[in-house]
Amino acid sequence: MGKGIVDELKKEFDIEDIWLPLEIHPDTPEEGKELTAMFPKSRLEAMTTNLKNYGSQFGLVFNQLSLLSNSHLSLLAGEFARDNGKFHQYHETAFKAYFTYGKDIGKVEVIYNILEELGLDINSFSSEVKAGTYEGKLQETSESAQLNGINSTPTFIINNKYAVVGAQPVEAFKKALLEMENESL
Repeated sequence: MGKGIVDELKKEFDIEDIWLPLEIHPDTPEEGKELTAMFPKSRLEAMTTNLKNYGSQFGLVFNQLSLLSNSHLSLLAGEFARDNGKFHQYHETAFKAYFTYGKDIGKVEVIYNILEELGLDINSFSSEVKAGTYEGKLQETSESAQLNGINSTPTFIINNKYAVVGAQPVEAFKKALLEMENESL
């Protein structure tokens, strides 16, 4: 979702975006967790309606979600994709797999399919996971987020000063960017 906003803002502002992996629910079991165990049905429906309405502005399709996936493996795969020059493609494909098609991005076969679709070597990825190559990055980002009071995604930090949290309208970002520009004058 964030990429649509960033792409829109890049039309008016000179932006360099750096995406960091953040596991919001590290306690999610490996098999995931049914969202109905976390939220009442009416709240889930309202959340989905909000996502659908917001996403439609950027051509994003959200379907009714039923499972909170354990995102750990998906985040590791994102870092592997970053190292192989395909982070944004991976992010977009994993996002669609989960939010549009309802796939469990905590399952190894789903992640492997995404990586293969992008032309990335799943044997290399598997070796990197076994070696713990990306665990430090996830831990570092988690600790930094905790120190800075970040507990949801997306959270956008602008110039290490302004935070825009959640799915906000483009105007919220423009306001923060314009305030930052005015302060530098």
